[in-house]
Amino acid sequence: MHNSFGDSFKIEIYGGSHTESLGVIISGVPQGLPLTEADFTADIDRRRAGAKGTTPRREGDVPHIVSGVENGVTTGDKLEIVFYNENTRSGDYDRLRVHPRPSHADLTARHKYGEEFDLRGGGIFSGRMTLLLVAAGVVAKKITAQAQYTSLIVEIGGCREPEHFESVVAAAQREGDSVGGIVECTITGAGRDLGEPFFDSVESVAAHLLFSVPAVKGVEFGSGFEGVRLRGSERNDLIIDSLGTTATNHEGGINGGIANGNPIVVRVAIKPTPSIGRSQQTYNFESQRVEELNIGGRHDACIVLRAAVVVEAVMAIALAELKLSL
Repeated sequence: MHNSFGDSFKIEIYGGSHTESLGVIISGVPQGLPLTEADFTADIDRRRAGAKGTTPRREGDVPHIVSGVENGVTTGDKLEIVFYNENTRSGDYDRLRVHPRPSHADLTARHKYGEEFDLRGGGIFSGRMTLLLVAAGVVAKKITAQAQYTSLIVEIGGCREPEHFESVVAAAQREGDSVGGIVECTITGAGRDLGEPFFDSVESVAAHLLFSVPAVKGVEFGSGFEGVRLRGSERNDLIIDSLGTTATNHEGGINGGIANGNPIVVRVAIKPTPSIGRSQQTYNFESQRVEELNIGGRHDACIVLRAAVVVEAVMAIALAELKLSL
């Protein structure tokens, strides 16, 4: 199983939702960056469960730097960060080996890796693994220190009015259901010249990583799908100074795959959590017929509530890879 990304800033993840530990190994971290466990606190807290509509599973999520740092400074060697799972209920998932959840990875994991593959808590397919992306993102933000990252939820359950988000999630939760949404991330100060045409464009590198995040089903840059409904004369970003500043930003800060110095803007569509409280009729491999499935366990009614920082982290990883590749 291949669970790594990158060349200049390479990350490798291991573990699973209910294994004893999970971790990330990062290669290519420059020597001399200040880094301590405390640096991870703010972003890890942004991902943490506890708000209404999120899973009742609470983990300490304490990072342990086991290599690559001495006296609070990176050494230039491989950096490894480990977390320990402390609040698991693996018995909730035993029957899902034969009665896979709809729209989850249970079925594809069974087909590709066999019936004995570790699906406890979703295994390596779980949103729990995004904790490792957030940790890598903290390091990536230090490498791209000149950039400022801003992420926000712009839509939940079809609603684009933030003051109503809580009620939309609450309604789904009461009905044992879930809702998806859209996260928008804007990056200013990333500079120009990041990216290459075609296969290492800013969009292709970032999209590769964004689609690696569980539950992500769509990615757009700038005006995205809405922009194709405009004419060229309406959508073109007119250049207004010698620095390349544009009057509009339909391109999302990228031309020809290369950052143009304007804010990089990306929006990410995140599907409703597949694990819901409602009964569903779906195939059972043991009985060899369609039967009622009641999932149980502890799940988010709206995973989007915890996803903004993950999108932000992934964009930082992409830009770190591109910056170190220059």
